[in-house]
Amino acid sequence: MALRAVARVNLAAVSRNVARLLAAVRPGTALCAVVKADGYGHGAVPVANAALAGGATWLAVATASEAAELRAAGISAPVLVMGAVSDEELPVAVAARAELVAWSPRFVDQVLRVVAERGAVPVCIHVKLDTGMGRLGTRVLADALEVASLVAASPALELAGAMTHFASADEDPEFTAAQLARFEPFVRQLRGRWPEIVVHAANSAAALREPASHFDLVRCGIAVYGGDPMNLDPFAHGLEPVMELTSYVAAVKEARPGESAGYGRRWVAGDGTWIATVPVGYGDGFRRAFSNNCEVLIGGRRYPLVGTVSMDNITVEVLEPEAVRCGDAVTLIGADGDERITAEELARRIDTINYEIVCGVSGRVPRVYHRDGAPA
Repeated sequence: MALRAVARVNLAAVSRNVARLLAAVRPGTALCAVVKADGYGHGAVPVANAALAGGATWLAVATASEAAELRAAGISAPVLVMGAVSDEELPVAVAARAELVAWSPRFVDQVLRVVAERGAVPVCIHVKLDTGMGRLGTRVLADALEVASLVAASPALELAGAMTHFASADEDPEFTAAQLARFEPFVRQLRGRWPEIVVHAANSAAALREPASHFDLVRCGIAVYGGDPMNLDPFAHGLEPVMELTSYVAAVKEARPGESAGYGRRWVAGDGTWIATVPVGYGDGFRRAFSNNCEVLIGGRRYPLVGTVSMDNITVEVLEPEAVRCGDAVTLIGADGDERITAEELARRIDTINYEIVCGVSGRVPRVYHRDGAPA
């Protein structure tokens, strides 16, 4: 019996995407695969292992618990926690041997407190300069240098890196260049005193478009999953979408003129037609904004979604009863024959980005892992 909805995740494509990205960056630049938010909805641990197999040597997450999950799975690669870590979360991060991001003396003091209490090995710290993202990090160069000096002066800590975060590498090369110009004095001064630090700034977009930003390490997220960081066409960059989201036709019924489908009667049949019901909805992460606003693939053909997306079902106009049958596979993200629906296409329909489409696939949808069709 078909699963009502399933997300098939091709781990071989993850490995190939990582290899493609490494080929695009400057020789000697390492790659950090960002596997936060449960690997952008794909599964953090399976994706992390596939990324490492493809040549990544670092991993990055947003929270202490995400780092702990990777360690519990036996992953030993360096794990950078890029997000803010509260006092309560610090012991979890330290116990997971995570590398942390600092930009204030207070945070350094808190890390030292946890290390003293737990007798942990030296904790690696990356100092963040805010060059234009406007979120985490200090905007003041002198303050960032002070934090770096505090870290380097403590035998319980290791000054491991210097970093920044681009705000618009996907769409504004001039602002990215301005951010690089603000970052370079920080890099120059730190490398003058501590030449072994790892310098990193580039996200997926910058890895593909801004060679000057590559430094020692690039932090790639969406491109690892085969998404175009410019939200256009992943195939233009040689990337392979990793996730396919599928369901099946659960029912087919006639809709006579004036009959409707879905909550609110947002679609009413004009001429006589036929409707297929597909058991997937916003409870599975398929957004309500797709109501009357996208297509699905059945038998290699596109069919319009009609009516309101509900929590558990959508309805599709199929025009004639012979077009589809109960049990037919339905592709919401992915390829069927010569047709393909990408996360980028769906994102553009509802004025969002591909990140949100794949991250939004809910935990109710089972992930099935494979390598080019073979069980993973």
